[in-house]
Amino acid sequence: MRLRKVLIANRGEIALRIVRACADEDVRSVVATSEVDWDSLPARLADERVCIGPAAAAKSYLSVGSVMSAAIATGCDAIHPGYGFLSERPELPEACDRLGLRFVGPSAEAIRRGGDKVIAREIARAAGVPVGGDAQALEDSSAAATRAQELGYPLLIKAAAGGGGRGMVLVRDPDELRSSFDRASGEAQAAFGDGRVYLERYLDDARHVEVQILADAHGGVVALGDRDCSCQRRYQKVVEEAPAASVGDETHARLAESARSLARALDYVGAGTVEFLVDRSTQDIVFLEMNTRVQVEHPVTEAVTGVDIVREQLRIAAGERLSIGQEAVSIDGHAIECRLNAEDPARGFAPDPGTVQEWILPQGDGIRVDTHIQVGSRIPPHYDSLLAKLIVHGPDRASAIERTERALQHLRVGGIITNAELLRSIVRHPDFRADRINTRWLEQELT
Repeated sequence: MRLRKVLIANRGEIALRIVRACADEDVRSVVATSEVDWDSLPARLADERVCIGPAAAAKSYLSVGSVMSAAIATGCDAIHPGYGFLSERPELPEACDRLGLRFVGPSAEAIRRGGDKVIAREIARAAGVPVGGDAQALEDSSAAATRAQELGYPLLIKAAAGGGGRGMVLVRDPDELRSSFDRASGEAQAAFGDGRVYLERYLDDARHVEVQILADAHGGVVALGDRDCSCQRRYQKVVEEAPAASVGDETHARLAESARSLARALDYVGAGTVEFLVDRSTQDIVFLEMNTRVQVEHPVTEAVTGVDIVREQLRIAAGERLSIGQEAVSIDGHAIECRLNAEDPARGFAPDPGTVQEWILPQGDGIRVDTHIQVGSRIPPHYDSLLAKLIVHGPDRASAIERTERALQHLRVGGIITNAELLRSIVRHPDFRADRINTRWLEQELT
């Protein structure tokens, strides 16, 4: 049964991205907006807009009740959560089920099992996916010390219920363990309302590689290649690439099959991402986590595969089969995504809200910019500082890097401070060009 009208429970560039996909699928779009976002570009370009509350996210974008009321009031038959906010909260698909709406994403059960890192690791291990470290939560620091001695150092203590670097602490020796355990558990409790943590082997020289998967309700599961997200700061991604140039053909295949195996084990339906660490020297892979939503960096996969991931999400939610099988997935060239943020690297990457007074975007062959910004746009202090994603595609990695550098040179932003100069420094750096980076490189070299 096709979708007629979709409530977009999000803001910014991803809301506009979903508006575009809805238009391509001939589905009406309704953007749910806070008061401060009422005149935003996504709200004005959607077929309809509806205010769901004040600027504070807890009273608007994070309110299941407000989102559901807006969907019912506007006659929507589906809700797309985008990423962030409610996208990985099982309460939203549960509410959709109760009220007869379709959720553009996986089931509440798949979100619970995939989003809980301890449960996901248990499922991954049972499915034959390599897991480095434990698949059980630790009761206290004494239990952590015993298990750490068995695993060996260095280790990461990680929150079971969240991500984004919160509740994650690196431990290099036993003397640090007790205080690190308390810190990680406390951060996890404060951020996610769940203080459970587990141990994971830390690889000093690793790449962060993830696999984009799509799965329908008819048993179809495809892996749309992989992405390298090693260029990150404090576990927050800055530059992403597809495919991962740092791994060989055999590793590409192992990553894809591991991701598909986990999706099947979860009875997963929708778009998702399975994240791994890849040891640079041995090419061993270690499962990290599964993100049960569309990722910020999905456009680089779209660029090299030609698959519109958000349109596929809408079709899956309508009960359709995937438009592509695994044998038809092919990788064309190389793509790079740079995240342009309203933040000041000189002040510890503090957000820089304000009004955009100049906004000149690069253009040309192989250049795509996903953004909700224009001259006069107000950047509120209440939300994530992402302004735009610059996605550049080329026939190979070297040409993609050159096009990215030129595109960044042509970018002009006035009225607010951004991380544009950092992005230029990254793509110019000889280590990045030679693909010699790991997950710690950006912090060690440029920040």
